[in-house]
Amino acid sequence: MAERVTTEVDLLVVGAGPTGLFAAYYAGFRGLSVALVDSLPEPGGQVTAMYPEKMIFDVAGFPEIRGRALVEALVEQAAQYDPLYLLGRNATDLTDVDGGLRVAVGEEESVQAGAVLVTAGIGEFSPRPLPAGQDWLGRGVVHFIPHLQEHAGRDVVVVGGGDSAFDWALALHPIARSVTLVHRRERFRAQAGMIRKVEALDVPLVTGAQIAEVRGDESGVYEVELAVGDQRKVLPAQTVVAALGFTADLGPIEAWGLKLGKRSIVVDSTMRTNRDRVYAAGDVASYEGKVKLIATGFGEAATAVNNIAVALNPDAHLFPGHSSDMS
Repeated sequence: MAERVTTEVDLLVVGAGPTGLFAAYYAGFRGLSVALVDSLPEPGGQVTAMYPEKMIFDVAGFPEIRGRALVEALVEQAAQYDPLYLLGRNATDLTDVDGGLRVAVGEEESVQAGAVLVTAGIGEFSPRPLPAGQDWLGRGVVHFIPHLQEHAGRDVVVVGGGDSAFDWALALHPIARSVTLVHRRERFRAQAGMIRKVEALDVPLVTGAQIAEVRGDESGVYEVELAVGDQRKVLPAQTVVAALGFTADLGPIEAWGLKLGKRSIVVDSTMRTNRDRVYAAGDVASYEGKVKLIATGFGEAATAVNNIAVALNPDAHLFPGHSSDMS
């Protein structure tokens, strides 16, 4: 086997979602060189993969911002300090070396860093399949919608009762011919505010119902049959969004010897893990009282980077001052 090509940086960020991108910016602000590795082929993490066109409502300073626009702004912000992106590659083995850590990246590369910050979100994720109609996946049945306009003028059936299902209903309502939300239970798991917004649009909410059959032809899906109690109901549908959640795990990171919670990495108030010079931030990090928000991840990224800066250089100040003071 050929020797791996090794890149040396001060900080390796594992995960190029919003938290990782902000960490790259903030590390640059602290004067650290940075590399980001992510298994996805472009930055943005789950926002890019799952809901790039949906509006995000819980980022401070923005009443609403589209997922894709948020990622673009974070990439632009980080670009001031020229981080190295290693995309479409997994971070696998972690080993201690003199002066830091080495992480194998993909098949041929490794990164040697003074510290590692894991911002891997929920880790490697797979959407839960639709019980009926999964054979139509990619021909009308979808889990995510990267481009809303591809579904303009269509009849859309969204299956699910959580925040994601309601997000898709809100995003598709302005452009689709019709949107119907179907849930197998009588009560929804989504936030009450999201439910009220969809109800205000007069989107039909069919509860106690399941997809019994998805029908289509060579051009794709054209209708679904619902089982609603003892009755059957047929709806036109050229798009069926299966928003049933997903399963996830941390992949190779689980073998790094870190103290783990439920699909998460346990950290202290500095975002440090139980392993020296390994930190975590964002949804992947856990501690008592944790609230999983993008805004939370931004704060955790800054906390982690400031503590990493001191770990790498004990003469550095934990708080470097405000960025507005640096002009």
